[in-house]
Amino acid sequence: MFREAEENDVGEIVKMLANDRLGKTRENYTHPLPKQYIKAFEAIQSDTNNELIVAVLEGHIIGVLQITFTPYITHQGGWRATIEGVRTDESVRGKGIGSKMITWAIERAKTRNCHLVQLTTDKTRTDALRFYEKLGFQATHEGLKLKL
Repeated sequence: MFREAEENDVGEIVKMLANDRLGKTRENYTHPLPKQYIKAFEAIQSDTNNELIVAVLEGHIIGVLQITFTPYITHQGGWRATIEGVRTDESVRGKGIGSKMITWAIERAKTRNCHLVQLTTDKTRTDALRFYEKLGFQATHEGLKLKL
C-alpha cells in the first residue's frame, strides 16, 4: 500500500497538493507540469535522507507525504524525522488512510533510529491539528517561518 514515489507519480501528487484550500494558492497543477516539480522530485530521490511516499489503492495514488531525516547536535546527536506535505485524495478522506500514512511514517522513523518525529500544520487547518493530536502529537513548540 505504501511505496516510494516514482517520477511518473509527480503529476498525481501535485494534483492532490493543489486540491486543497491552501494548496490552490501555492501549487501550479497545469499541463504540462511545471519543470520545477520534476527537479524537486529528482533532488528528493537523490538524497538518502528524504523520502517521498505514496499510498496506493487498486493502482491509484490516494495519499502522499514526504519524510526527511535530519541529524542534530542537540539531544546528544540524535536524529529527527520531519513529516511534510501530507495529503489524501478527497475520495478517501475520513476512511483512515491519513492515520495509516502517519503511523507508517512513525514506524519508518523508528527504523532510522530517530528519537523524535515532528511536523507542522498551518494554524488555519484546525481539522488537521485535531487529527495529529489524536495520533499523539503535541503542540509543544511555537513554530516560526520567514518567506523568502
